[in-house]
Amino acid sequence: MKIAAFDIGGTSLKMGVIDEQGNILTSDSADISHNSRDKILDEILAWLEKNPGCAGIAVSTPGYIDAEAGYIAMGGTIRDFDQFHLSQWLTEKTSLPATVENDAHCALLAEQWLGKAKKLSDFLMLTIGTGLGGAAFCNGALIRGGRNRAGEFGCLLTSRPDSSNIERHTMSQSCTMTALRENYSQLIEKSSDDVTGKDVFDAYDRKEEAAQQVVNKFYQDFAACLYNLFSVFDPQMIFIGGGITEREPFLEELAEQLAKYDLDIRIDTATYGNDSGMLGATWNFLQRQQSNIA
Repeated sequence: MKIAAFDIGGTSLKMGVIDEQGNILTSDSADISHNSRDKILDEILAWLEKNPGCAGIAVSTPGYIDAEAGYIAMGGTIRDFDQFHLSQWLTEKTSLPATVENDAHCALLAEQWLGKAKKLSDFLMLTIGTGLGGAAFCNGALIRGGRNRAGEFGCLLTSRPDSSNIERHTMSQSCTMTALRENYSQLIEKSSDDVTGKDVFDAYDRKEEAAQQVVNKFYQDFAACLYNLFSVFDPQMIFIGGGITEREPFLEELAEQLAKYDLDIRIDTATYGNDSGMLGATWNFLQRQQSNIA
């Protein structure tokens, strides 16, 4: 069986054809920095046309997702998807069964299906990119919460709010690649559009003061977040995904900040990098198809 898998990110749409064993048979990506729902849907339909013979469609996307219904209540970084029944729309257009799942949940499911978490019953997944996603696997089950909002670790506070503007005191404002770029660009008085995450870390490695300030705060806040999560969930392992994990000294730099908490927090990077969303979406599809048959 071949599944058409899609991972909708903040700036990129990853597309693939994946078999039941998790082998990626073909893949591609498209720029979706425009965040236009219609254009994203057009890209998905065009990919399906170019890759006929798939038995179903599996989607990973940010936001609050009712995975049972394939409904996006809130689209996260892509607000064009707010209150949109994506799986129903895809099935109506293609006559194929379709599933939709939260992107961080998909990253976790990929790790559980094929990666380092195969034998773990309790672990967490955090994904750092345009936003900060999270997912928790406890006592052998993915935690969804009463309104499908469990794992929104980006909403955790990094300091006590002194006004009604809560968001600027959250993890999403200091521990994402977007926040790194914006905070650094403000200090050097440059447009964040002209600054990449690599630019920030290159400046950090050169000991540039502005970059040192921003990156140190990133690691301090992120370490505090991991301490809180470890204390609440008591996981066997915490996995971290996203482009930042491609930075060679990432785990070492994070460990320096975690050392002061004097806890045995086991941290590792996600196994499948940018493919984890598509792989987890595929596993979600296969599991749901199996339960429908049963």
